[in-house]
Amino acid sequence: MPGAAGVEQKPGGPQYSLPCRGTDIALTVDDGPDPTYTPKMLALLAQQGIRATFCMIGRSAAAHPDLVKRVLDGGHHIANHTFSHPMNIAKMPAGAVHTEMARATDAIAKAAGGGYRPRLFRSLGGAWSSTVLGQCSALGLHPLDWSVDPRDWSRPGVQHIVTTIMKQTHPGSIILEHDGGGNREQTLTALGFVLPKLREAGYTFAQP
Repeated sequence: MPGAAGVEQKPGGPQYSLPCRGTDIALTVDDGPDPTYTPKMLALLAQQGIRATFCMIGRSAAAHPDLVKRVLDGGHHIANHTFSHPMNIAKMPAGAVHTEMARATDAIAKAAGGGYRPRLFRSLGGAWSSTVLGQCSALGLHPLDWSVDPRDWSRPGVQHIVTTIMKQTHPGSIILEHDGGGNREQTLTALGFVLPKLREAGYTFAQP
């Protein structure tokens, strides 16, 4: 199935969409956990009965283990989103990439209290390289991308977020949103409108 911008998913490459099974779509939430916005995101998802995938920064997980546990208790998945969020990851050497991924996995596992280790990895800004993909393979992490990006991190306005998601979502879509990295009130307000609309349209939320 075509991924973002018409990119085909290749074996061992990033996953841009879900397998075409009925009307499944996925919601992914990046850059947390955040003490202000992650609880609000969890409350909204619980209200809507939706399970998402939270792509967590390792150092934030280490700082907020209570939120890591709350995410898991809510039935959500957690993906590795590096330890320190280096935006130049696609240009970093293998050793540095390995350290970022391994430290994040360890931090998330420790915060979770043991027994949970992420199986997914999301790169920063959707930046992939042979080195990043190679380290995913070495660490047993599946590379996860997205196909719908309203750029909510830039706070473009609630209407922009809503319109982008509603226009671009189709069966198999992986939607990108954020609960960390800044003020996420626009994101929460937009999702409060979008999520029930997507369910009314017949979509079912699944996890990659």
